[in-house]
Amino acid sequence: MVRLLLLPVLLWSAAALAASDDSGRVVFDYQMNCQGCHTPDGAGAGSVPAMQGHVGVFLQSQAGREYLVRVPGSATSALSDERLAAVLNWIVYEFAGDSLQSPFTPYTAAEVAPLRKHPLNEVDDYRQHVLRAIAGADARE
Repeated sequence: MVRLLLLPVLLWSAAALAASDDSGRVVFDYQMNCQGCHTPDGAGAGSVPAMQGHVGVFLQSQAGREYLVRVPGSATSALSDERLAAVLNWIVYEFAGDSLQSPFTPYTAAEVAPLRKHPLNEVDDYRQHVLRAIAGADARE
């Protein structure tokens, strides 16, 4: 009888632990796969661009959205498609700030999977191309 009464408590505890583990896992995945270059606060180190207050700009175009998946650190990471999508979503929510000008549609594993099969080789050139296109679209509006 006592076992039956404890079962709901144990199930609730396991669910709560899993939920907290998910957010902890995303932060851990960022720390292990991204922060070495992008720093804990997303400011970027050396020639690595800052994400803090800037990453939302890329979400103003489909090419920019895809860019965030296709950069080599994302595309070639050991993370599963689902975990990479979760990290990208966390990055947007954590670092975009005012650079996110429209509602954000979270990345999904289904979106990430095909994009990461085509990692970028010329990251700097492609980033400049995407940003010029976004700036040109802003100028036309």
